[in-house]
Amino acid sequence: MNITHTDIYRLSIKMEPFAIATGTMHYAQNVFIRIHTDSGLTGVGECSAFPYIVGETQESCLLLAVDFAKIIKGKDALKIQERLGEINAAIAGNTTIKSAFDMALYDLSAKYSGLPLYRFLGGEKRVIETDITIGINTVEHMTASALKYKSNGARMLKVKLGKNAVEDVQRIEKIRQAVGDDIIIRIDANQGWNFEDALYALKAMSDLRIQFCEQPMRTWYDDYLPSLLQQSPVKIMADESCYNHHDARKQIKSGSCDYINIKLVKSGGIAEAIKIHDLAQEEDVPCMIGGMLESRLALSANLHFAYASPNVKFYDLDTCLLGHLEDPVIGGARYKGYFLDIEDLPGIGADIDEHFLKNCEKWTV
Repeated sequence: MNITHTDIYRLSIKMEPFAIATGTMHYAQNVFIRIHTDSGLTGVGECSAFPYIVGETQESCLLLAVDFAKIIKGKDALKIQERLGEINAAIAGNTTIKSAFDMALYDLSAKYSGLPLYRFLGGEKRVIETDITIGINTVEHMTASALKYKSNGARMLKVKLGKNAVEDVQRIEKIRQAVGDDIIIRIDANQGWNFEDALYALKAMSDLRIQFCEQPMRTWYDDYLPSLLQQSPVKIMADESCYNHHDARKQIKSGSCDYINIKLVKSGGIAEAIKIHDLAQEEDVPCMIGGMLESRLALSANLHFAYASPNVKFYDLDTCLLGHLEDPVIGGARYKGYFLDIEDLPGIGADIDEHFLKNCEKWTV
């Protein structure tokens, strides 16, 4: 099944401003691709550039998408590892746009097999309940958001921190006081603290029943993580410190984390995410599946991966609930409150509405 051409779209999705420690996003800077084959089957993929985290922009993703489309053109789409090997050999890093091509290739192979992606990956459906994220804002605004989400049925809150350690502790104190003891609270500093701030904040939150803290420090402080882990009363989850399975190995072997956050855009897609998952499972280190600001198309791929990954114990799949003002997706994962499900269609089971795509900038290679 040879690749005939690839369509590449600038998929910009309007959204309410979303703030984390390293910056604020005003729209989802996404790229959508559709790989065509001589069999008539097509595979779709999407990535969401988050410059403050991965160092890629929508523009850089679009430029490389053209190069990657040229590399795989005329070749067998079913040989996923060979195609991904060629893409990885072309340039280091740039995992965001690589993840879109990885996703489209897996979508094609699952469709060719007539299976939903999670079954193609050897998985089975299970109950998936996501948290809901509160962006950085004033204490009053964040507390009001927590109460709103609780009233809407949320049972897990993920709170963004990392601007000021003293104020961050106050934020969590107020939120915990407001929502009570039954709500799970997990926090994410997005690399915002240094070692001293991280140690202060985590010790100050010792009685606030925090499930875990994602990425407390900048990755250049990774050598301090073992000491932080030993002294922290709160579990530590590696996010930006773990892009691939080599990072996972180093984090685990050095005693730097209790958990690992897997994101397809960080790892370069499903193929590498599987390696991270399997290595962590062997070491008895639970994982979370997370995302950036993807539409429900990439969300659907994340959900399929979660179904196929028994060591994924935590779910941060609220990307489409974080202020997206447009939903261009046909089919795909659906929310029922904060629970997710998807129809058993071949492949990812989602696509982008052609009417929406007509207004998107397009390249065909």
